[in-house]
Amino acid sequence: MSVIGEQIKKYRVQKKYTQEKLGSMIGVTTQAVSKWERGGTPDAEVLPQLADALGVSIDALFGRESQDEQMLLIKKLNAMPSDEAFRQAFSCCWSFIPGLTGEESFSENFYEAFSGHSDQQSDQSSYILAKLLRDDGLVIARISNDLRYFFLLVRPHDDSILAHFEHEDAIRQVFALLADKKILKTIYYLYTASNIPVTAALISQGTGLELSDVERCMKTLCDKKIVHPMKIASVDGEINSYIIRSEANVLPLLCYADEIAKGCQYPIFGMCDRDKPIF
Repeated sequence: MSVIGEQIKKYRVQKKYTQEKLGSMIGVTTQAVSKWERGGTPDAEVLPQLADALGVSIDALFGRESQDEQMLLIKKLNAMPSDEAFRQAFSCCWSFIPGLTGEESFSENFYEAFSGHSDQQSDQSSYILAKLLRDDGLVIARISNDLRYFFLLVRPHDDSILAHFEHEDAIRQVFALLADKKILKTIYYLYTASNIPVTAALISQGTGLELSDVERCMKTLCDKKIVHPMKIASVDGEINSYIIRSEANVLPLLCYADEIAKGCQYPIFGMCDRDKPIF
């Protein structure tokens, strides 16, 4: 079997197409598809239709798909202005959801439901959650014009997500931290400040909290490695200042807490197809 024959068969089987169905999609006989898979080579003019029917690139038909596609995407994003690159990256991310459903008809419906949402910018009310839960993992995306994010979890090889978590007492401490209204107000302020160190006095002025409360909050946030303490030299000596860590995981946690707080009032488009427990 030739390389292209192997690739045609591989992608046809992945799509769950019969040779007859694939042939009818591109206007050739079942015998022609069978001949290709046994070593024949399709005519050059058929290759674009064949690639489209199988949902792959022409390069993929010749066995040059994986690394080349990744590098092409990397180069494409690097060449774009930053804002455009982020929009393009999100479009790539949310397309994983219909691609991971494993069902052609569902994927097509999914694509039609969300086509254009990742690029529109004028209708601020457009807001849909996309969710996919399968035995192999979980995908969640907020597809809206004002705020968009994406989360993908791959089930660990040991088949236990909970085994990788900290003890539940440590997890409770995280939620208790955010339940402290003064700490949460301080975090909000730090996220709205420019990416420069700020003093406790400035935080107090910006939040309306007492200076003693700010100092308590900053000590707690520094202990939890959410905020990084710094020293600023001045004519009066060194002054304590703080900057929120760029790698802090608080922001995504707040995004998902916000979805829970909203009570799922927005449309949800998704698929749950699993037999195993989530954890």
